[in-house]
Amino acid sequence: MTRTDPDLGEVAASIVRLDDAAQVAARERRATRPEDRGRLDDLAVWLSGAQGVTPRALERVVMVLVAGPALAPAEGLAGGLGVDVRPLPVAAGDSAGALMAGMAFVELLVDSGTDLLVVADADRAAEVPASALVGLLTRKDASAVTSRGATIDDAAWMRRCAAIRDTMRRARPVLGDHVALLDAMGSPDLAATTGVLLRAAARRTPVVLDGPVTTACALVAQRIAFRAVDWWVAGHRSPEPAHDIALARLGLQPLLDLGIREEDGTGALLAVPLLRAASALSR
Repeated sequence: MTRTDPDLGEVAASIVRLDDAAQVAARERRATRPEDRGRLDDLAVWLSGAQGVTPRALERVVMVLVAGPALAPAEGLAGGLGVDVRPLPVAAGDSAGALMAGMAFVELLVDSGTDLLVVADADRAAEVPASALVGLLTRKDASAVTSRGATIDDAAWMRRCAAIRDTMRRARPVLGDHVALLDAMGSPDLAATTGVLLRAAARRTPVVLDGPVTTACALVAQRIAFRAVDWWVAGHRSPEPAHDIALARLGLQPLLDLGIREEDGTGALLAVPLLRAASALSR
């Protein structure tokens, strides 16, 4: 059966940089104030560029949680922060279909008036392939991207490292084909998350990235469309080594560093009040 791939070249061509004039205006407003609010001012400039105006209120924030229903703690936190949780369950299948499903999901959200997306991939089965992706795309050894978790012993770490190494070896021959690379990871969730990130950038919608799995997908999306990273901000830094390596390659400085290991959206959700504060203080 012939594989039908999304036109990733067309998607990449549709992604533009942030609005430079709006960012210049935001910096000029910043220069007229005596207060120095540090990264809040930087976030206000970023939001201005994303929205093309003086930052407006982030009224509709949606968390896209890939791989099933939201975990209870994150869902409760999201409700308290006024964030709508939209699970994106991914059916088993090829990566091309999952990519297109992720992109189509974002189309619906943006068309309904979403101002900001929070993206997390809660599938624990995606942790090994995500680490392999980071290793491949940053030219790191499997040992450098393998997590010890909170309680993992040496034997378990060695088994995980071997699994990541084998995944990297299997995928290395198809590094030049983005869809085939995602296929080689054996996780449609990674492809769906990559599609979410690409389409959000194409629809000029800012995104808060969560943990190492989401950030591994951001590395793939950046390879497809180098301008896409302009539309993302890192919500937090996980203790997982692959996360730090991926953030460094993307050039993203996380807003929070709370030692949160679980990728259920918690770390990224906690960054939402900072973005809302940056928007309010700049108006």
